[in-house]
Amino acid sequence: MGNQPKPQLIRHTKETYGESFKADLFAQYTHYVESAEKISERRVVANNYLLTGNAFLVTLYGVVAASKYNSYWTILVPVAGFLVSLTWHKIITSYKDLNSVKFLVIHELEQQMPAALYGYEWEKAQHGKGAAYRPLSHLERWIPVIFMVLYVLLAVVGGLGLVPEGKPIDVTRPESAATAPAQNPS
Repeated sequence: MGNQPKPQLIRHTKETYGESFKADLFAQYTHYVESAEKISERRVVANNYLLTGNAFLVTLYGVVAASKYNSYWTILVPVAGFLVSLTWHKIITSYKDLNSVKFLVIHELEQQMPAALYGYEWEKAQHGKGAAYRPLSHLERWIPVIFMVLYVLLAVVGGLGLVPEGKPIDVTRPESAATAPAQNPS
């Protein structure tokens, strides 16, 4: 394993590859850019799924806390939510890292193309560090962190017993009829 040659992005020249070198290189470039776009699409789908899951868990906490079954559920639901949010944060980081590597390869491939559009755009965006552009992954990583903080607060509130036990609501009578004095029909 130690004697294997270092991988090279472009292993052939037009002379060693043949006449279809430029066309095949462009086809590979196009396919690779599409794979980077698919990574971004998968990240959006994962974010939507995990945001929905967190919204469900926060709603479940509210329902459980307002019911008479709020004992250990007010701890279990935030723990589950914290773990989901932690996983979400790791997924976002993983997608960011993978796309960063993919775009390094794209920038290198663009050195063989007539125009380096992604490289030029990245330069104009000041590598994501300037006022012109902030990468979405820098912002989206805060969403699961905010949920984690919320879940810690909910677990503390539930663990300290600060959630009052819910009382049953009589849904068979409207509230006004339940509190109004009885009237004698004439």
